[in-house]
Amino acid sequence: MSNQDLITGEAPGRYAQALLELAEEAKSLKTVEKDVAKMKKVFASNSNLLDALGNPVFATEDKVSVIKSVASKAKVGKLITQFMGTAAENRRASEIPSMLASFEEMVALRRDAQTAKVTSAKKLTAAELTKIKSELKKSLGKTVSVETSVDPELLGGFVVKIGSRLYDSSLKTNLEDLKLALKEV
Repeated sequence: MSNQDLITGEAPGRYAQALLELAEEAKSLKTVEKDVAKMKKVFASNSNLLDALGNPVFATEDKVSVIKSVASKAKVGKLITQFMGTAAENRRASEIPSMLASFEEMVALRRDAQTAKVTSAKKLTAAELTKIKSELKKSLGKTVSVETSVDPELLGGFVVKIGSRLYDSSLKTNLEDLKLALKEV
């Protein structure tokens, strides 16, 4: 389970709601969405950054400085930089990735869309992604955006997580199910 999958309380949701309202007020929702996606990638690709933000040994001022520096290097806008800086000042630096994920979920809900997290054994091709998106749209009746990741341990197939629903068609799970069934015989 990743850090972003952990339930950290309701603070990330409140902060995400505030960011959404600020973005709408400033009429820059599309820009903020792009900046949020950039920062999510930065956090996802840098576990040392996440560790530092969650470490109580580092002073709050240092965390704020690091966040602002990272935002500057990622070339994100002033609004998202100030948002993350304020979250860090309020001793919520380690929850910023959860706030960003909550923000994306709120925006998707407003658009009557959902986000699906697809984990596959190998990198999906564009054709496979398109097929998955169209099948999800058919079954859910909504537009679906897809976040992909690769987990070679799945051996084959993929796992789709949408909200609290999980669809597992991985070879690993099928083999485990077969193993259990053979033990019962």
